Amino acid sequence: METVAPFAEIVAAVRQAGGESSQLCFQCGKCDVVCPWNRVRDFSIRRVVREASLGLSEIGLDDIWRCTTCGTCPAQCPRGVGQIEVSVAVRRIATEYGEFAGSAKKIRAAGMSLASVGNPLSQDRSKRAAWADGLGVKPYTEGMELLFFVGCYGSFDPRVRKVSVAVAKILQRAGVNFGILGSDEQCCGESIRKAGNEEVFRALAKANIKAFIDRGVRRILVASPHCYQAFKHDYAEFMVHFEVVHLAELLAELVADGRLKLTRPLPKRVTYHDPCYLGRHNGIYDAPRSVLASVPGLDLVEMRDHRQNSLCCGGGGGRIWMETPKGERFADLRLAQAHETGASLLVTSCPYCISNFEDSRLGMADGDALEVKDLAEVVADAIDGVGTS
Repeated sequence: METVAPFAEIVAAVRQAGGESSQLCFQCGKCDVVCPWNRVRDFSIRRVVREASLGLSEIGLDDIWRCTTCGTCPAQCPRGVGQIEVSVAVRRIATEYGEFAGSAKKIRAAGMSLASVGNPLSQDRSKRAAWADGLGVKPYTEGMELLFFVGCYGSFDPRVRKVSVAVAKILQRAGVNFGILGSDEQCCGESIRKAGNEEVFRALAKANIKAFIDRGVRRILVASPHCYQAFKHDYAEFMVHFEVVHLAELLAELVADGRLKLTRPLPKRVTYHDPCYLGRHNGIYDAPRSVLASVPGLDLVEMRDHRQNSLCCGGGGGRIWMETPKGERFADLRLAQAHETGASLLVTSCPYCISNFEDSRLGMADGDALEVKDLAEVVADAIDGVGTS
């Protein structure tokens, strides 16, 4: 990274941007040992932290944008260094100076799209609810049981839209009175914030908060752990508090209460992938497994890296918008682990994971041997008359 300011100014900027914990690091290297990048290439988050603490300018631009914010290294740090916060702080400075290299230029494009149309995919905001055509899904009105916040990928990505359809059908079968915001929904902003664009994040957050308050929203259902993170933690900074529930939690609740009857057998060996922002960041491990255990005939087996040690898919921290070269994709490693279990179906609970796993599966010689589904799709398949298969 070329020098853009005297080092004292860089140090001050990092601290102001939230990276003051870089001063705690004593360079033990535990973060590098557990970082998933070091399974596919040489990378040192420790070096990024060191450069941030000293105000030097030797960080490679590619390294600035490499961290997926998976949360693996902070859990191992003996000094409480916030590696994610430091990484995001450096990205904020790079964003301010327009320092985007290689595929990171797509971060800039995503930010522009978010600012103009409220989603990172440059899609027409008026078509945000098109996925629900013909399903009888209603706009949210005050007094409904919950708001289903669909998310950008659930609204526009062809593969993930199938998950949204499954969610709607499940909620209707369970008798849940729910609605959606439609074209008034905007990106939650979590990923662009982690990518360093605080201005766009705050604009998106304020727009969503206004939409929630104007409609009297109390309980919000999300299928994306990134939306969960934003609404439960990031939006609290605006002095608002909504009850946020991830789909895995709601499904477990509906099954336990008898509102959902999973009666259709699915005689398959299944393995479950813990998304970083559902698991490590928010501690939700048991709910999806309890739902899978309720499916007749399903045989759940664990991969080598699971629960707290789950291997990141590679989509967090804005990486979902960036190109990752073949041979450096965490998702490829994860599919190999799934194959090791003998499972024919890989289940997860995150749109980024679905997208990355599907891309990796299509690039594998035996990709057809492993199916990828969201938890909602599995549940829909286990309900007579609702199935997605």
